[in-house]
Amino acid sequence: MHHLTVDGSIRIARRVYWSPESGTERPLDGWLGIDDASVSRGARELCSLAAMAAGSFAKGTEVLWRLGQLRVSDEQLRTIAEAEGRRVKDDLEEGRVGPDWTAADCRTPGGVTRIVLGVEGVMVPVITAAEKMRRRGHKRRRTKAKRRPLRERLFKGSEHPWKEFKIAGFYDPSKERVWAFGTAGGPDVIGRRMRRAAGRLRIGEATERVAVTDGAEWIRGQLATRLPMVDVRILDYFHLMEHLGEAAVIGFGAGRPETMAWIEAASKAALEEGVAGLLVKIRETLRSVRSSMKREAFKKLEQYVANHAEMLDYPTYRARGFDIGSGPTESLCRTLTARLKGGGKRWNTPNAETLMALAALKHSRLWENYWAAQARKGPVDLVASGAKHKDLHQFRERKSLFFIVRPTKSTGRKAG
Repeated sequence: MHHLTVDGSIRIARRVYWSPESGTERPLDGWLGIDDASVSRGARELCSLAAMAAGSFAKGTEVLWRLGQLRVSDEQLRTIAEAEGRRVKDDLEEGRVGPDWTAADCRTPGGVTRIVLGVEGVMVPVITAAEKMRRRGHKRRRTKAKRRPLRERLFKGSEHPWKEFKIAGFYDPSKERVWAFGTAGGPDVIGRRMRRAAGRLRIGEATERVAVTDGAEWIRGQLATRLPMVDVRILDYFHLMEHLGEAAVIGFGAGRPETMAWIEAASKAALEEGVAGLLVKIRETLRSVRSSMKREAFKKLEQYVANHAEMLDYPTYRARGFDIGSGPTESLCRTLTARLKGGGKRWNTPNAETLMALAALKHSRLWENYWAAQARKGPVDLVASGAKHKDLHQFRERKSLFFIVRPTKSTGRKAG
């Protein structure tokens, strides 16, 4: 068999046992720690890093060859990275990997414990069902001439070319401690992940529990049902500014001095007087306009502000030292989906989740912890493993006779 390591591909020749009772036994694989994979832990880490850092799998293979003289194909790199991403995703969801800090470690300069939650949806390009059908038709024409069977597809295409992924993250006031995660599932999926993460971080022990979001209805619903202990919920200031800007452009025109002056006055009212001052400003404007289109724009803005009134107490939030902007969450969304976006990129949804899981692991500063845990698994003991073949006890003393390790020519390295 061939085994990929950080020093290149090695060829291992070893004895394999078989019996009707126990099936196939490869005792040397367990002793070497390769019984469950054809890629070493170090090579898996390098491939995962290259797949994330490079803009494509093709560039990732070039990086591996130039920096480490590790030669893999584009398809092999994709397979290794996606398989590792699935392991990371499962470990994160099952709680086998997580931060080494809790809410008690999240202190402000004044000594108060405060933990902040950010949640947002971000669009990711995915492969549609129609696109898959076109690809399969092209593949059938090619494979028919070569008389080879068409490989079975594992995933169905999406109904639309873009899909909203849900991303969430807990962080402390200094932004030095972050725990990020995401999913392609619906609001309930990310809601359950947030609930489990909050329990692990012991969010109930924090003096101040804050959420800064864009006020989407699905986010408000999940906070109300899954995280009722988050008692301070802030509407992201920049999302409010977007709504103010849209209404002002319709009411006064794009790029005009009156537009900028109105936005500045409305923003000042929100920051200094809160929701009451902002509503007064909007109602004054409503009384001064006559166009039905303009009135509809400001009525829509008034309704939006009224629906989010409990999230707009900016004077109090600023006095208590809370962030009123979701900058950390926006940064988190860009980081976790950076590898998924770009010209011509389209993803099967499960594969996109695996790359996002790797990015979340890195962004949460859990990369070293995860790979240290992988290293601790180590090789198994031949006798303690309970192997059933009668010759395995003798094999322990003769193991050096049963394998040969040779670097392959593809590594470019000299033997010895």
